[in-house]
Amino acid sequence: MHTMDKPCAPACERNRDPILAVLREHFADRQRVLEIGSGTGQHAVHFAAALPHLTWQTSDRPENVAGIRLWLEEAVLTNTPPPLTLDVNGPWPHQRFDAAFSANTLHILAWPEVERLFAGLAGVLTATAKLVIYGPFNYGGRYTSGSNAQFDQWLKTGDARRGIRDFEAVDALAAGIGLTLLEDRAMPANNRCLVWRRAGGMDAHVG
Repeated sequence: MHTMDKPCAPACERNRDPILAVLREHFADRQRVLEIGSGTGQHAVHFAAALPHLTWQTSDRPENVAGIRLWLEEAVLTNTPPPLTLDVNGPWPHQRFDAAFSANTLHILAWPEVERLFAGLAGVLTATAKLVIYGPFNYGGRYTSGSNAQFDQWLKTGDARRGIRDFEAVDALAAGIGLTLLEDRAMPANNRCLVWRRAGGMDAHVG
């Protein structure tokens, strides 16, 4: 087994356990999770192994699917179906999910693509679904740290359409598809974990 052939993102190793703590809490009563922008696949195998009650559905653009498949094949987990090819600009899966997760994607996508991401989620999330998004965010149009300001400049140097997104703008997109913010949790390295729930189920789940 040539593990060195698998794609590897060091940030995934650093942030996976703080994210897992959020998922343990908010995905405890979930069944099917769609991960958007699974990247290397490292997060998927870590979370799926730790949360065996979930079916963890990976997805990403075509060029990343082979790398994800390598991680899944090596982990040999029963709750990770083959990755889906998903570009927010193209067709979305026909399945429905009661949870969705995405890490470090919104600042990579152009803003119109972020809008299409939420539009696509509208069709695949169930009436009581939860959405968890991890990454850096600005508040009131301001950076939360100097390192985030530098990161944003670096992103824009590579592609002017990229950049750290404003929390308020993203929350408005979520509200537009019936999602209500449950938690905005501070994470290491000036990141956040945002958790929403579709309003249809607010009364059904107590605690």
